[in-house]
Amino acid sequence: MDLFGKSTQNLQRALDYSSLKNQTIAHNIANVDTPGYKAKDVKFDQFLNEASSRLEANRTHAKHLPFDQMEQSFSVKARQNVTYNHNGNSVDLDKEMSELAKNQLYYEAVTERINGKFNTIKTVLGGGS
Repeated sequence: MDLFGKSTQNLQRALDYSSLKNQTIAHNIANVDTPGYKAKDVKFDQFLNEASSRLEANRTHAKHLPFDQMEQSFSVKARQNVTYNHNGNSVDLDKEMSELAKNQLYYEAVTERINGKFNTIKTVLGGGS
């Protein structure tokens, strides 16, 4: 019996994604003055493909997104074609701070959803009281 279900697994993966994104942003900020450093991004599309592959869905139209694509993990890629500083560094501190704020909101939304799941289980185990 799967007590937590697939949605909890997907929420766990969402937290993993948010954690990796936070580490990547922190690494970019720490290297803001490093000559030649290329800022990195965590690719969300692979995470979305992985999460959607776990959904059980039927395509009813050819223009609907397919659900059978599956990627195994997140990937961190350097932004190769962008240079913001004269020393070859591609870290834009304003952009990194904006991404950090967005990631924090995402993390809080996911943790709130997980708390809701556990509160539901707690209510069921307590007999609805």
